[in-house]
Amino acid sequence: MIRLTLRQMQYFAALADTLHFGRAAENAGVTQPALSSQIAEMEQQLGVRLFERGSGRVILTDDAQRIKPRIERILAEVRELEQSARRREAVLEGRFRLGLIPTVAPYLLPILLPALKTRFPDLRLEVREAVTQTLVDELNSGSLDGIVIAEPMALASLVQADLFEDTFLLAVPQGEAARLSPPIMEEEMALERLMLLEEGHCLRSQALDICRRMKTTVSTDFGATSLATLLQLVSNGLGVTLIPEIARPAAEAMAGIAVLPFAPPRPYRMLNLAWRKSSGRQGDFDALAELLRSLRPVGASTDDLHGKNDPHDRQNQKAQPE
Repeated sequence: MIRLTLRQMQYFAALADTLHFGRAAENAGVTQPALSSQIAEMEQQLGVRLFERGSGRVILTDDAQRIKPRIERILAEVRELEQSARRREAVLEGRFRLGLIPTVAPYLLPILLPALKTRFPDLRLEVREAVTQTLVDELNSGSLDGIVIAEPMALASLVQADLFEDTFLLAVPQGEAARLSPPIMEEEMALERLMLLEEGHCLRSQALDICRRMKTTVSTDFGATSLATLLQLVSNGLGVTLIPEIARPAAEAMAGIAVLPFAPPRPYRMLNLAWRKSSGRQGDFDALAELLRSLRPVGASTDDLHGKNDPHDRQNQKAQPE
């Protein structure tokens, strides 16, 4: 009878993540011989080889790749069982692993991190930045506790809470702002010079969705890996790009860029906080969602100039998920 232990699965996960016996042992808080011994025993019990060793490198075998997601889920459920069984008077304390998409992390973290440090001093936050699908996969595997994404995902395994609407704006070279005469209309020719993020970023698909509704043809040959790169190109007159309201302060701080609003009904995305249904940390997520909502960008100048959008119109202009 195969009798794997939690310790063996923990050591397996550490080695699978690092692919280095020394670092895996350090992360697991044990000696390298102890970790190697447990991995060898695990391989013997399963009757398969899990890791290829040699030439100073470690490689996961096909059998290891096959069982890795299941072991990660088991370890995540054990952690959640421990958390739910432990009485906790305070929220957001101890270790918390938060993932954010690249078009949110650089703009939200500078205001989120100080707020968390002030309100929840016992929280040990670990941050991961990645595209949406990677974050969802790591959340489901137990590698992350919660994620901040744009638009809800249709997954029964997740609980999702709306945070706030993040209105889209158009970043253009400063010299073109006067000619464009904001607010930007559907037929605006400037959108034909729209530069996009590369495949895999949800902001790319949201931008393309907006262009389809506006019946604008946009070149998709160019793709950048970050919004910061796109803004550098805009500041040097190479094109225009869509930015979310949350990135507006960073864009306006750059030389050579003007940020213009769209005509109502203005397009937007919804930011969401998501976590596993099986998580025992409901109080943590309620507190985090409340804090994130309080950090919503105001965008007062846009609203004052052009008025609030009608809720029905806003629904029609909502950018579609990736």
